[in-house]
Amino acid sequence: MSTPHISAEKGDFARTVIMPGDPHRSELIAREFLSGALLVNDVRGVRGFTGEYKSVRVSVMASGMGMPSMSIYSHELYNCFGVENIIRTGSAGALSDSLALRDIVICDNAITDSGIVRFLGAEPMSDIPASRELAEIARFVRTSARTVVGKLQTSDVFYSDNVYKLEWKARGALAVEMETAALYATARKAEKRALALCTVSDYALTGEGLSATEREKTFTDMIEIALETAVEAERLPKL
Repeated sequence: MSTPHISAEKGDFARTVIMPGDPHRSELIAREFLSGALLVNDVRGVRGFTGEYKSVRVSVMASGMGMPSMSIYSHELYNCFGVENIIRTGSAGALSDSLALRDIVICDNAITDSGIVRFLGAEPMSDIPASRELAEIARFVRTSARTVVGKLQTSDVFYSDNVYKLEWKARGALAVEMETAALYATARKAEKRALALCTVSDYALTGEGLSATEREKTFTDMIEIALETAVEAERLPKL
């Protein structure tokens, strides 16, 4: 079965897909963390791989940047290829003063003002929840990194004024990123599971942060949390 964006057969993807935004990071995860990883998709440079982590079958494929791209790939994985769990591994800009660079946010709710979520069965400006099962698993994964559970703001705009960012900070968003609300809305509509883990890569209000190279090489803790969550997700009931 092929779709306009994924050329694969049903069964090529595991129950759980780890989904970074960057295609280079998906290849890095497959190469560094999965055993026996096989290429299952190579459309538009967005390569998907399936292999094993701790004897559990796991896939990894990028989402691209922004909610439109995330909504396309997550919809097709959930509805066409039998995927049950998607775990986003991405970066976020800190809004909360309590966050430091390299902290990992386990996103229990996403919120956005983007109208795209209306087409996905959700409402702008309302909390769109993660899968509680996946969030609970991730919370108890042992890691040397600092993890924080909380809300992310998903924005369509990367270069926005600080006045706008401060409004979201006042609404309780710990950090801002660009994909999670669309993932959560798509998962809920498909009656599947989703979770976002985001490493703090910069301070949204000042611009201070990690370089692109540092982002690619220092997200190991987040990836390991995602993979350990994928292993435990095998115990969850099939959807």
